[in-house]
Amino acid sequence: MDKTGIIRSTYLTYSVIIIILITFMVRASNNMMMTTISLFSKYDLHFGQVEVGLTESLMALATFITTGLINSHLGTVPRRYLFIGSNIGFTLVLGIMQFSNFITVWIFIAVAGLAFGAIMPNIITSAGLIEDKKSREKVLGIYTLALSVSLIAGPAFESYILEFEPLRYIFLFFVPFGIVASILSPFLKFPDSISEIKKKKIRVFNEPGFRVAIYAILAYNIIFALIITFGGIYAKSVLKLSLSDVTLLFTGFFIVSFSSRLFISYRAPENLWHYLGTAIVITLTGIIFLFFGVNDIVYIIAYLLLGIPHGVTYPLSIVSISRTFDMSYRNMANSYFFSIMMAIGIITPTAGGIIEDLIGFRFMFLAIFPIIVFLLFASYKNMKKVMVPTKNSM
Repeated sequence: MDKTGIIRSTYLTYSVIIIILITFMVRASNNMMMTTISLFSKYDLHFGQVEVGLTESLMALATFITTGLINSHLGTVPRRYLFIGSNIGFTLVLGIMQFSNFITVWIFIAVAGLAFGAIMPNIITSAGLIEDKKSREKVLGIYTLALSVSLIAGPAFESYILEFEPLRYIFLFFVPFGIVASILSPFLKFPDSISEIKKKKIRVFNEPGFRVAIYAILAYNIIFALIITFGGIYAKSVLKLSLSDVTLLFTGFFIVSFSSRLFISYRAPENLWHYLGTAIVITLTGIIFLFFGVNDIVYIIAYLLLGIPHGVTYPLSIVSISRTFDMSYRNMANSYFFSIMMAIGIITPTAGGIIEDLIGFRFMFLAIFPIIVFLLFASYKNMKKVMVPTKNSM
């Protein structure tokens, strides 16, 4: 290898290490917040089901605002400062969350959501900056593996802490995660800005590759938002699992997710539909098991099944986006993609809380079964328009 090749290889290794560390620290602490805030609201602040749903919706709304309305329209320099400040802000929220009450908790949740919305899209974009398609998709695979490891480690660590600490203090134990992410945040690579003229020409939603990513993530994230918000409450209140066992259940879920991502991480398939279509079908199967989850065994099986599409859908969706848009447009596409994920998180928990009050937890999943079937066919219809994986030439 010549000197230039060595420099490129060293720089790539450095970039990957930064991406892995920041991803792990941020996602582990954020996932803890997402899976714990509903339990904290229910069993510490004594909120009702609709209020519990609203806590998750508020976090998603705040994330949506930063991702869809702010981050997607900023240039490189202000976006870098926003990214660094958001890591610091999220760390501060982790430190003061233990002092929250039924009023201040809404403020802390909103700040956490705003911060997270400026963090994750930029990590995704940084992971996809490599021009070479094969290397880029390998880095994206490594990025999603780091996500999966963090999603396993976070609940496992939380489950251990809950053995001897009350739920209210769990946030404090994740402050070191935020500190590490804040220290590393200035070192994340950002793409060059694109001109205002080019920004006006792009039509992100017109691209079939982008719509495939959206329909696929919708098909899974609706279910994910519901089990994150209400699944732990059902497991504790109906199945009588302890809070430690509930977080351990999520650990098992994310272990299956990690295994699925490991399976596809080495080389993303040229035909993404083989995996995305299968993932949606498994999601439908998981819904059926949730409906029949009247005992802990069936319920655990449902979670393990749903870990498969969780592991597959997200990484292949961002691969679809990376194949559809060139480097100049990926920040905007990733921001819109992430904001739509957050829009699911805005609507689903609140609507789910209302529906659950009316028909119960298990029948809630049966009610959304037709929606997932529709998204399966919508994904397939748009995938047929993506004849070959090429980058957008706009």
